[in-house]
Amino acid sequence: MSHHRAITLSLLFLAGVINFLDRSSLSIANGTIRSEMHLNATEMGLLLSAFSLAYGFAQLPLIGLLDRAGTRIILGAGLAIWSTAQVLTGFVRGLPAFLALRVLLGAGEAPFYPSGVRSVREWFPVEGRGRATAVMSMSQTIGLAIAPPVLTWLMLRIGWRAMFITLGAAGLLMALAWVALHRPRSATGFREENESAAHEGAWKALIRQRTVWGMMLGFGGINYTNWLYTTWLPGYLQNERHLSLARSGWVAAFPFLAGAAGMFSSGTLADRLARAGARLTTVHRCNIVAGMVVSAGSTLAVAHSSSTFGAVSGISLALFFIHYAGTSGWGYVQTVSPSHCVASLSALQNFASFMIASAAPVLTGWILDRTHSFSLSLSLCSIITLLGALSYATLAAPDGMRLDRSKL
Repeated sequence: MSHHRAITLSLLFLAGVINFLDRSSLSIANGTIRSEMHLNATEMGLLLSAFSLAYGFAQLPLIGLLDRAGTRIILGAGLAIWSTAQVLTGFVRGLPAFLALRVLLGAGEAPFYPSGVRSVREWFPVEGRGRATAVMSMSQTIGLAIAPPVLTWLMLRIGWRAMFITLGAAGLLMALAWVALHRPRSATGFREENESAAHEGAWKALIRQRTVWGMMLGFGGINYTNWLYTTWLPGYLQNERHLSLARSGWVAAFPFLAGAAGMFSSGTLADRLARAGARLTTVHRCNIVAGMVVSAGSTLAVAHSSSTFGAVSGISLALFFIHYAGTSGWGYVQTVSPSHCVASLSALQNFASFMIASAAPVLTGWILDRTHSFSLSLSLCSIITLLGALSYATLAAPDGMRLDRSKL
C-alpha cells in the first residue's frame, strides 16, 4: 500500500511541476514575445486567457468520464496533448496559430487536478489526505517558484522558442512514466469492496445542489487571484517596479515559495485536526474563508504599496493565504463528495472557477493598456476574492453537512 501511495504522489508531484512550468512559460517570456511579435498588453492578455478558457471548458467532458475511464488513461493522454502543444509553440509565427496552441495546451492540462484529487482520495486514508493533497498542490507553487529563475536562464541561453520545445519534451517523457508506473487502486489487490462505478448522470445531480454552486463560485475567487499573479507577476515586476528581466526572475520566486508554505500549512493542520476527531467540513470551510479574506487584504495592500519590498511582501502574503484556502478547497471536495463522483465534482468546480479566473489575464492587460498601472487590477482582484469567500460562507453546505448523496 505504501509503495503504491509513494509512486502515485511522486508522479503527481513531478507532473504538476512540469504542468506549472508550462503554464508560466508564456508569462516569463511575456516581454520578449510581445517585442518580437509586436503584441500589445491586451493581445498578450488574450493569449493568457485563451489557455484558461480552454482549460475551463475542457473540464466538462471529464465530468463522469474521468470517474469511469480512470486516471491512468485520461491524465496520460492529457500529458501527451499539452506537451505536444508546448513543443509546437516553439515554432509559432503568428497570433492565430499561437492562440490555437494555447487552447490545445489548456485542454491538455485540464485532467491534472481532477485526476490528482481522485488519486489522493482513492489511495490515502482520511487522516492523510490533507498533506497528500498539499504535496500534490505544492507542485504548482514549486513549479511557479522555480519557473522565473530557471526559465529566464533558459530563455537568455537558448531563446524562448527552444525553451518551449525543451519543456514540451520533458512533458512527453512524464506522460510515458505516468502510464508505465501509475495504477488506479481498483486495478490492484487493494481494491475496496464497496467501490462503486460512476453514475452516468452524476453531473446533473451535482449541478442541482446549492453546496456545489457555492464551491464553484467560491473557488473562482481563489483561481482569479492565483491566475492573476501566475500570468502577470513577472510583467508587474518589470513594468510597475522597473526590475530587469534577470532580476525579476529571482524576485518572482519568493511569493510562489510562500504559496507552497501556505499549502503545506493547510494540509498539515487539516490532518492533525482530523486525527483529533474534528469535523473536516468545518475545518476546511474555516480555512477557505479565513485564507481568502486575508489574501484579499494583502492584494489590496499591494495595490497601494510605495516600495518594491512592500509589494513583494504583500504578494507573498496574498499567495500564502490564497493557497492555504485553495488546498482546503480541494480537501472540501474530498470531504463532501462520495468516492464515485469525486473527480466529477473536482472537474465541475475547476470549470466554473476558470470561467471566472479567465477574465484575470485579459482584463488586467486591457486595464494596463489604458491606465499604465496595475493598481486598479489588483483592487478588483481583492473584491473578487472577497466575493468568493462570501460564496463559501453562505452558499456552501453549513458545517457538518455533506452533499445529498441520495441524489448521487
